[in-house]
Amino acid sequence: MRIHFVDTFTDRPFSGNPAAVVLLEDGFPPDERLQRLASQLNLSETAYARPLPPGAEADWALRWFTPAAEVRLCGHATLATAHVLRISGRLAGEVRFATLSGVLTATGETEGPLTLDFPTAPLTPVQDLAGASEALGGTRIRSAWRTGPDVGDLLLEVEDERAVRSVSPAPGRLAGLSDRGVIVTARAADASSAYDYVSRCFYPDVGVGEDPVTGSAHTALAPFWSPRLGSEQLVGYQASARGGIVHTTVRGERTLLGGDAVAVMDAELRVPL
Repeated sequence: MRIHFVDTFTDRPFSGNPAAVVLLEDGFPPDERLQRLASQLNLSETAYARPLPPGAEADWALRWFTPAAEVRLCGHATLATAHVLRISGRLAGEVRFATLSGVLTATGETEGPLTLDFPTAPLTPVQDLAGASEALGGTRIRSAWRTGPDVGDLLLEVEDERAVRSVSPAPGRLAGLSDRGVIVTARAADASSAYDYVSRCFYPDVGVGEDPVTGSAHTALAPFWSPRLGSEQLVGYQASARGGIVHTTVRGERTLLGGDAVAVMDAELRVPL
């Protein structure tokens, strides 16, 4: 069985967010085995996909596992899966994935960026910020928002891009602030830069200290920044050590996420899954 390693939301290897992709021919193995392999690989996400029969609601069933848990929604591992299908000749323009968050689609040409069609995260303001500033090392918070059940993050707007880049959260204090993790964001410092807003994402509760580039978080970041910046189409930069670019378009209840992907290597699993 092959394991494909893909760097996503980047056009250069060894940057962006790496994901592992396993294409299955039959049904999913037991959850315990899927989780053990994801823990062994120790990437922020391992994606498992299996083909669905003709007439099904989608082309492939898709699941995502962090080193510690299965998640409801993942952007970069979906992008990685679509890219693996493309380079193996199994993506012809569009592919549909059946997931815990409904049917998601990925579209693209034979090369270049791919576009994901994801549900827009509902944003609910949070008034009680007790513990949030302390969890971020004393960073001042301008506003806070819940992002709905699929994303499950706490989105925190801070003063400026410098604050996003310098934030140093205490992992123990992030626990309990949200169902999944914390998004920290601010407007780009330079209006002439190649991106409109900046973010970082932290998920210690699911075994990911800082995620390099989080596609699913942009289903909340895009509807947050679009009305504030006056455009449905924006570019987000996730300012992790590896960094990555996500192109976002808000279309009501759906948000499009665009990005490049680079296949880096394959491996062979030598034990039964």
